[in-house]
Amino acid sequence: QVQLVETGGRSVQAGGSLRLSCTVSGRTFTSDTMAWFRQAPGKGREFVATISRDGRTTYYADSVKGRFGIFRDNAKNTMYLLMNNMKPEDTAVYYCTARYAAYGYDIFYRESDFGSWGQGTQVTGSS
Repeated sequence: QVQLVETGGRSVQAGGSLRLSCTVSGRTFTSDTMAWFRQAPGKGREFVATISRDGRTTYYADSVKGRFGIFRDNAKNTMYLLMNNMKPEDTAVYYCTARYAAYGYDIFYRESDFGSWGQGTQVTGSS
């Protein structure tokens, strides 16, 4: 059974930092490109960041570039999202997602590219 479990969401004041984790089971983590998406109240799900199988290639949405960092620990089957200088507009449910990648450097950023999703974790940025 494939499971992606996000943890770490909470309320954070503007300018603060937070680390989200996504632990994967039931999949070959080292074969997967991973990504974070988020969904704000009343809005659709949007791309945040993605990381290749080998961890060497990353790509970020413009809205988080320079503030967020995506990392993975293949030995722990876990992906992380480090969120710095948070803003109220970062308030959303954050989802991790995975898909098989043929090449170690492959990255994907469209919601339709991914098939396995976690249940989400709530992040609230307060002013």
